[in-house]
Amino acid sequence: MDATELDATDLAAALARRELSAREALEAVLDRADRVAGPLNPFAHRLDERARARADAADAALARGERRPLLGVPVTVKDVAWLEGVETSNGSLALRGFVPDRSSAPVERLEAAGAVIFAKTTNPELCFWGITESPVFGRTSNPWDLGRTPGGSSGGAGAAVAAGLGPIALGSDTGGSIRIPAAFCGVVGHKPTHGVVPTPPCDAGWPSLTTFGPLARTVRDARLALSVVGGRDGRDRWSVGLHRLDPSPLDPATARVVVSPDLGGVAPADDDVLRAFAAVLDALAEAGVELVHDDPGLPSPAGPWTVECFVEARAERAALYEQRRGLLTPEVAAGLELGETFTAREYADALLARERIHAAYADLFARTGASALLTPALGCEAFEHGRVKPDAIGGVPVTAPWDDWCPFLCDANLAGLPSCAVPMGLGDDGLPLSLQVLGPRQGDGEVLRVAELVERLVPPLGRPREWAA
Repeated sequence: MDATELDATDLAAALARRELSAREALEAVLDRADRVAGPLNPFAHRLDERARARADAADAALARGERRPLLGVPVTVKDVAWLEGVETSNGSLALRGFVPDRSSAPVERLEAAGAVIFAKTTNPELCFWGITESPVFGRTSNPWDLGRTPGGSSGGAGAAVAAGLGPIALGSDTGGSIRIPAAFCGVVGHKPTHGVVPTPPCDAGWPSLTTFGPLARTVRDARLALSVVGGRDGRDRWSVGLHRLDPSPLDPATARVVVSPDLGGVAPADDDVLRAFAAVLDALAEAGVELVHDDPGLPSPAGPWTVECFVEARAERAALYEQRRGLLTPEVAAGLELGETFTAREYADALLARERIHAAYADLFARTGASALLTPALGCEAFEHGRVKPDAIGGVPVTAPWDDWCPFLCDANLAGLPSCAVPMGLGDDGLPLSLQVLGPRQGDGEVLRVAELVERLVPPLGRPREWAA
């Protein structure tokens, strides 16, 4: 049995049946990482010996008959998340040497559920950009094409899951940072309803926009991981009261979804993306799903998102900026400086825009009676390293013109909505394309059921090509 070929659900079941040991599962993943991770560079830190001790403890627990959802399953966590006793630089030279004395809440919950954390994954400096390059860890590449970006900021997480380096990864999402790498790397990425997954303690940077969530090979694994890390009540850490997290298959004959290929004209997409999206809609309709063509009637979210993002970043990073500005890259320093240029009125207007966005989506779901909205996740395949030169939003260099490739994603962060990216085929360059399933607040369970229906109807992408023996 090859543990690297199993999703977390099947691997946890095999471990519980004692068909293989947690140590064997871990060693299989570490061996694969030794062979294939070098060109990808998905890891901020390998934690082999710590993980071996945890795997041995999991085997002892399994031998005693203990049953926990992820007992013995190898996973990764994004560098921005705190792991007690492990350096957390968040991709920045300004934070080198910082070692937290406790773990972030979702990391604690993963370990309480028996997960074996074997690595922390890369992210760009302070999670600022939609690609994954940093002065600490260098550049992370896409398993489907080493010349392309895996996206960001959870780029190491997406690359690791796609390459078979752990079936589940914990990421974080402020403006698409789970869903962008999930889309570019051909895996599942779920951004939960804001507040469902606790974030402290951590170095999130944008408390009103950021949430932790899972990247996984399958929707059922994303559901499993969310059931472990989510919920406001920690009394039962792997069944913590998420509302309506229903694992039963969705009956297409009873399903109604809204579809919008361009969010009312504000979200452009390449032709191959639109063709793949139309093909998924055809498959859904043929299966019996009722499709309602509509949209929330909103302008691009780039304006209010930018104001909130940089104002919050400057407020959260005030001490770091004042004390260690010289260790920040010029782009990140400029981003923090931009946060000082917005007025209180502009910030208030951005907050009001968030409420209008939430109201528009609530109205959309109410008037259509639909449980979810389907859009492309991104408007393009993964682009080449260095192809997209820094442009500017509000005068700050960024990795790409925001409206040109990921305008589908920010509404979910601004309105606190659950959103899942799920593969929908390959594009003209043979790289993954992705569909977004977006739902009302607290509708994570139904979002995942719709995503799982898409997963059943779309032929699997398979594993990216092997580039190392």
